[in-house]
Amino acid sequence: MTRFYHYNFNVTNLQRSLEFYHRALNLSPVRTKQAEDGSFQLVFLGDEAGSDFQLELTWLRDRGEKPYDLGECEFHLAFRTDEYDTLYARHKEMGCVCYENPGMGVYFISDPDGYWIEIVPEKT
Repeated sequence: MTRFYHYNFNVTNLQRSLEFYHRALNLSPVRTKQAEDGSFQLVFLGDEAGSDFQLELTWLRDRGEKPYDLGECEFHLAFRTDEYDTLYARHKEMGCVCYENPGMGVYFISDPDGYWIEIVPEKT
């Protein structure tokens, strides 16, 4: 049997990303790994529901603040929520909503490094 485990985003400023993901999506670190020489740090974020799937944030010391080339951003991570209206208001206030699709009932936010995250309402 094969199951989803985690997805990785490389980040230029780990603290900024941790603060963003906590504020925007209530994600918190569940485990970390750091190179002995300090050349990299991995932080795995988990959701409030305790799902097995995690978001891995990778920080590389020698990368500095040079932005990653995300191409045309034709990939994204999606979250489903039963707090859609609350999150939408929070994300608007944060200024991170980058695309809205009212016809489909979804919107996207952009993290500090430009990764897109889709917000999908829980269907009843």
